[in-house]
Amino acid sequence: MMESAAPNSDRFVDDYLLYLLARGSHAISSEFHAKLRKEGVSVPVWRVLATLSGSPGETVTGLAEACLLQQPTMTKLLDRMVRDGIVKRMPDQRDRRVVRIQMLPRGEHMVKDLLVAAKAHEAEVLARFPAIDQAQLKQLLRAMMVKPPKVRRSALAA
Repeated sequence: MMESAAPNSDRFVDDYLLYLLARGSHAISSEFHAKLRKEGVSVPVWRVLATLSGSPGETVTGLAEACLLQQPTMTKLLDRMVRDGIVKRMPDQRDRRVVRIQMLPRGEHMVKDLLVAAKAHEAEVLARFPAIDQAQLKQLLRAMMVKPPKVRRSALAA
């Protein structure tokens, strides 16, 4: 049975946007993470593979940001994935100082069915909320990910 979505107490967090977003994401993500565990794929590896799917390659910094990991943690994860033959490091075509991560055929094989399962899970989750415009919801969430411009201290004092 689904718990009520309405606040049921006077606790601050029960009506606080950031808390609600985090808890909603955690609840829905946990459902899919159970599928990953059954397949023997860790959440960080899934995130890397999903991010690289359809991409010509990503920087380590870009992957860390997309996968919600600190860069040193991402580097260690990528070391293991390279060792396991899932991804490879390649020099960037325009800037040889930059390293790009590309998925290898083994990674593509690993992620293929997981992408189908992820889309099916997404469709099932969205079907729970038929009154919500899916495109509008995704647009709103993407807009929330854009960092607002920094406000100058002088503008705050005005």
